[in-house]
Amino acid sequence: MAEPQREWFEKDYYAALGVSEKATAKEISKAYKKLARQLHPDANPGNDAAEERFKEVSAAYDVIGDDDKRKSYDEVRHMGPMAGGMFGGGGGPGQGQGGFNVGFDDIGDMLGGLFGRGRGRGGGPQQNRAQRGTDLEAELKLDFDDAVKGLETTIHLTSEAACSTCSGSGSAPGSAPQQCKNCGGRGVLDDNQGLFSMSRPCGPCGGRGSVITDPCPSCRGTGSEIRPRDVKVRIPAGVKSGQKIRLKGRGGPGRGGGPPGDLFVHVKVKNHPLFGRAGNDLTLEVPITFAEAALGADISVPTLDGAMVKMRIPAGTNAGKTFRLRGKGGAGDLLVTVTVAVPTQLSDEQKAAVEAFAALSPESPRAQMGTQ
Repeated sequence: MAEPQREWFEKDYYAALGVSEKATAKEISKAYKKLARQLHPDANPGNDAAEERFKEVSAAYDVIGDDDKRKSYDEVRHMGPMAGGMFGGGGGPGQGQGGFNVGFDDIGDMLGGLFGRGRGRGGGPQQNRAQRGTDLEAELKLDFDDAVKGLETTIHLTSEAACSTCSGSGSAPGSAPQQCKNCGGRGVLDDNQGLFSMSRPCGPCGGRGSVITDPCPSCRGTGSEIRPRDVKVRIPAGVKSGQKIRLKGRGGPGRGGGPPGDLFVHVKVKNHPLFGRAGNDLTLEVPITFAEAALGADISVPTLDGAMVKMRIPAGTNAGKTFRLRGKGGAGDLLVTVTVAVPTQLSDEQKAAVEAFAALSPESPRAQMGTQ
């Protein structure tokens, strides 16, 4: 469970992203990506207001875009004024009868401080503020043949990525972040109050333990940029429409040393004019004549690779009968279902022949049903 932060009670992250508290994870991700593209410093050079809004949107997504943090955030906000007191608000439960103000940064710090496990007592600044990158989504349309056989292809997308100039460090080339003098690189400041030993994030460095003194000119110190990129993906044989393929580590860049997010590829498979699919097998409907169904015949049927294969239709085959041609369906078998083609127009000779056949077939196929 993520630990609640002081600013969680003070800020409405749902409003920052323009979504409701009941928004799904997908709706939150969609809202963030839209705002990030609009507000990114690269798209608004010299616009300080847009840059501040970009930071606000990113901070909001860091919390409600993460399932564990969102759950903790919602719990803190639902506590109402009680949460305000626990985070150092006047007059709330965090203030004792003698006016003692707890003043801790989060609930985990208070409990951890009692047993010497407060923030900064074993973890470095990267552990305090490392944030996993956002998960991204992309759509890939595949031809029927490619979905059956599998292939390697490239997805083209425009998204947030590590800055190509500073490689995500946020510092200008030739420079590096400097250790924060305020916290000595720990990212947190201790606040010893007798029994309690609590910690809070360092303000000047934002809990990172370092400060950027010479920001990268391309990303303005954010470490990320919106740019087009190509991602190679291997599509396994037999992939189905609607299936989702996860590319680990190919999503948005992490922050503060955190790992990148993942890229989820949603597959859509185009229909084929002849073939369908049943699991790993291919399906095919083949029309035959009445004579072929009654007398039997050898016919040729197509396969996905364009070759024709022979199959035997036994005498007396009924419409709807399915035959399995093993190994002829790509990764599986080819299931051939026959239909009997009934002519819509008959010549006089054909009509006479059918009437003669009917006269020689007095027994009704519906006799077992008690009808004629």
